[in-house]
Amino acid sequence: MRLFLLLSLLAMLAPHAQAQTLLNQKMSVEVPGGSLRGSLLLPKADAPIPVALLIAGSGPTDRNGNNPMGRNDSLKRLAQALARRGVASLRYDKRGIGQSQAVASDESLLSVEAYVADAEAWVQQLRTDKRFSNVVLIGHSEGALIASLAAQNLEPAALVSIAGSGRPIDELLREQLQGRLPPPLLATAFYILDELKAGRMHEQIPETLQILFRPSVQPYLISLFRYDPAEAFAGTTAPALIVQGTQDIQVERKDAEILHAARVDAELAIIGGMNHVLRITPPGQKAQTASYSQPELPIAHELTDRISQFLHEKGVLPGSS
Repeated sequence: MRLFLLLSLLAMLAPHAQAQTLLNQKMSVEVPGGSLRGSLLLPKADAPIPVALLIAGSGPTDRNGNNPMGRNDSLKRLAQALARRGVASLRYDKRGIGQSQAVASDESLLSVEAYVADAEAWVQQLRTDKRFSNVVLIGHSEGALIASLAAQNLEPAALVSIAGSGRPIDELLREQLQGRLPPPLLATAFYILDELKAGRMHEQIPETLQILFRPSVQPYLISLFRYDPAEAFAGTTAPALIVQGTQDIQVERKDAEILHAARVDAELAIIGGMNHVLRITPPGQKAQTASYSQPELPIAHELTDRISQFLHEKGVLPGSS
């Protein structure tokens, strides 16, 4: 009985002990237009450890993986899970979002190139910090494209693509819109996509399509449509891991397979049951949609297990971590 009580007490104390070993520090980096703000999660360590730069996905997504459509804390949960495995992480509000809003208060000034430059600025700063042995890039969704483009210039210790598209984003949008719009409106949407792909903006946008193609977001879409994610990924040389969930309703398994075909030396991890916000969910639109606003759900354990295993194999994460 005494042994059982002791074990129970230790179990209750474990979360507190773990919290004591983590440093949650506010960070900032200077970029053209102002300062980007972020959060560093640092496990206690006696020697320098790897740090992962977490790059958020599309739209007004903040450092924690949240946006006005829902709070799920996907990137915050990922950072916490990585810390438990001995990996520090820096996650940040993109320019124009959250505490980095002042850097680009006008969304018409946003571009893929600016996002890539921002990621590079964070990496350069992290590389000067003696607490870190090396830097890993982890991009989620559209952030995977940003990570691939930044990796071409930075040569990180490793590159991880999570739920990244393998196809040009305009193609992905066409697929997502198919069957969700009446034929006349779908034809209009496809025409606008063709025009943006050609670099031409349009002021007159139907009210129903404003959320996707409002004039202020068109400069960003034009910059985004210039890139082929598979081509960008093929241009990287760092050890790479591609992760894709089988329950993702935004990005498909074939996208991961396209990325893998672009770099056959990369590792491919297909995680059964994981959706786009890194949770294990049952199939079906209703369960998927609900998880986008359930921050209390744990992220898929296999996700961080595979990342940790990959970093161990590549010598980025010491075997004793």
